[in-house]
Amino acid sequence: MKFITDNKERWITGVALLVVTLLVGYIDNKFVMWLYLGAFYLVGFNEAVKLFEVKQKSPYIYAVIIWIIAYFYPNPDDLFFLMAIFFGAKLAYTKEHDKKKLILPFLYPAVGFLFLFMLYTTYGINWLIWLLVVVAFTDVGAFFVGKSIGKTPFSPTSPNKTLEGVIGGVLVATIAGTIFAYSMDLDTVFIALVISLFTAIASIFGDLFESYLKREAGVKDSGTLLPGHGGVLDRLDGYLFGSVIMIILLRAI
Repeated sequence: MKFITDNKERWITGVALLVVTLLVGYIDNKFVMWLYLGAFYLVGFNEAVKLFEVKQKSPYIYAVIIWIIAYFYPNPDDLFFLMAIFFGAKLAYTKEHDKKKLILPFLYPAVGFLFLFMLYTTYGINWLIWLLVVVAFTDVGAFFVGKSIGKTPFSPTSPNKTLEGVIGGVLVATIAGTIFAYSMDLDTVFIALVISLFTAIASIFGDLFESYLKREAGVKDSGTLLPGHGGVLDRLDGYLFGSVIMIILLRAI
């Protein structure tokens, strides 16, 4: 009980997010999902602009355009490459080298959100829930295993993470993800296990990458939107890496 009372604000925010997410999943409508993910995308994009210290205002225009196109375009993951070519051509033509950082928010978090939306539109709500299960159990497993037996530091980027916690989180998530995926009549247990395993590992490094960005920027949280959690990127970092790996593996396997 002490753990809950000491983190009351975090629990309230977490439960509220879960309820809203489940409601959106229950509605299971492309437009509603696009709006829901889009809201997080734009807030997360704004957080990334500040973390990367991008001074220009133009990224927001491009960010909105990309998300609008993503609703209609069948392969949203292509949009980043189009933006990369556009920015590369623009930099070469104008020689505005002070604007090189403009591309960074389109790499992170835009790519992750595009893959999240594509996971839903291509495979369906159950596959998006599969991602949620894997990343959530990675976080929960890593926290409790790390708190109980964690001793070995995992990375100087995030001193609170332990190797034992990371291994525990990945194992718990792999088991939970495999069970959930197999219940969806996925072809084999092996495929479910492989995808769950590598998605869990990706989510660990998604969290680590966000920690790295915050250390470089000298801030504790990426934002303040979610009381007890920080910003959107603080809450969704694992999903942004995990969604990319999950879709790549689904395509490959």
